[in-house]
Amino acid sequence: MQIIADLQLHSKYSRAVSPNMVLEEISRWSLLKGIQLVATGDWTHPLWLRSIKDKLKESSEGIYVLKEKPNSTKFLLSTEISSIYSQGGQVRRVHNLIFSPSIETCEKIIKELNARGCNLMADGRPIVGVSSVDLLKMVLEIDERVLFIPAHAWTPWFAVFGSKSGFDSLSECFGDYAKYVYAIETGLSSDPIMNWQIKELENRSIVSFSDAHSGPKLGREATVFISNGSNGTHESHFTYDDIASAIKQEPGGKLKIGYTIEFFPEEGKYHWSGHRVCNVRYNAREIKEKGSICPVCHKPLTVGVENRVLDLSEKLLGQNDLLLVKNKVGLTFVYDKEKKRRPFVSTIPLLEVLLELNHHSQTKAQREYERLTSGFATEFDILLRKEYAEIEKAGGDRLKKAVEIIRERKVFVDPGYDGVFGKVQIFKEANESVKKEEKQQTLF
Repeated sequence: MQIIADLQLHSKYSRAVSPNMVLEEISRWSLLKGIQLVATGDWTHPLWLRSIKDKLKESSEGIYVLKEKPNSTKFLLSTEISSIYSQGGQVRRVHNLIFSPSIETCEKIIKELNARGCNLMADGRPIVGVSSVDLLKMVLEIDERVLFIPAHAWTPWFAVFGSKSGFDSLSECFGDYAKYVYAIETGLSSDPIMNWQIKELENRSIVSFSDAHSGPKLGREATVFISNGSNGTHESHFTYDDIASAIKQEPGGKLKIGYTIEFFPEEGKYHWSGHRVCNVRYNAREIKEKGSICPVCHKPLTVGVENRVLDLSEKLLGQNDLLLVKNKVGLTFVYDKEKKRRPFVSTIPLLEVLLELNHHSQTKAQREYERLTSGFATEFDILLRKEYAEIEKAGGDRLKKAVEIIRERKVFVDPGYDGVFGKVQIFKEANESVKKEEKQQTLF
């Protein structure tokens, strides 16, 4: 039994989000992707909360379904809040996820935020002047079952470890309340390997979600929950507390984190350092050698996630510290050598794969995506579970080869920087790819 969960997304009431991001559309895309549990997103927004209350009903404690389609995707009450405040003589900008066990708890949190002068109507991801630690204190005082997770933890501008406005440790940010931060969300520009290098994260869960602003972006990262031995539960019946207990790593829980589904972190738009307007991009070694001042405009570069992780790491993990294990369909799981942490797999969204296979024609790629996911299998089944012979029969030899390359972690990614997404190539000339990789000498 596996529950693929994407617990960070935004509704149509957030800035720069598709107007199609309504509950029915979120559910439809989740079914195409093969996501069993998805965030509602944005429950602090009054109009979105009204939609949640009108269209969803509770199917088990803290888990919701569409009233008109009770057998479709399940929802969990999750929202993201942007805290902008001063602490330690510096302006901090930190995004945090809040998982709520009930609509009643959501309403109590909303009431308290309103009492503190927060304008919740302005944006589905509201900007508040409440510090991260005060926000954590506030929600725990309202309901101790609330789960609080720093979002996309390494993003330079809006994250707890961000190079531009973050902190050097969870303790610096949350003080004595750091013990109530049970997990970190990786963001697209980091993967678990990078987070495993941070001493403070040694006993915390590493989770990944999409932060989707449109249906097609759902599931680009996700966390997979599995039965916890004999305490397991059926896939169709689990509660909010089951999910929370798994993230907290409580041994007696019905579920545990099985693995995470990750972007190749180089594809994230803040992996390397640089200035996009000046067309300057540095890898980690170049930053160490050349410094973090832009040679063109002479202003500080946006220091990327790779460098930030290096700065805060207790130790660096190399290939000898990792264990790569293939399952029966050739999917590569990445473990730490001692298998103390939950493993992960890396993949590329199916639409991106089909774009490359169809010469970057959006129309052809979308048409093929709909054909495959409606008549053959869900996206995650295609990327992670189906036998190669089945994929070849349904989608052709090129799709089969593409999935094989992805499962074997042999893709080539030209790293992203300063808000520019990295560029993925699956069918890269083998020799050219090897030369490029040797030249870059990535530290991870």
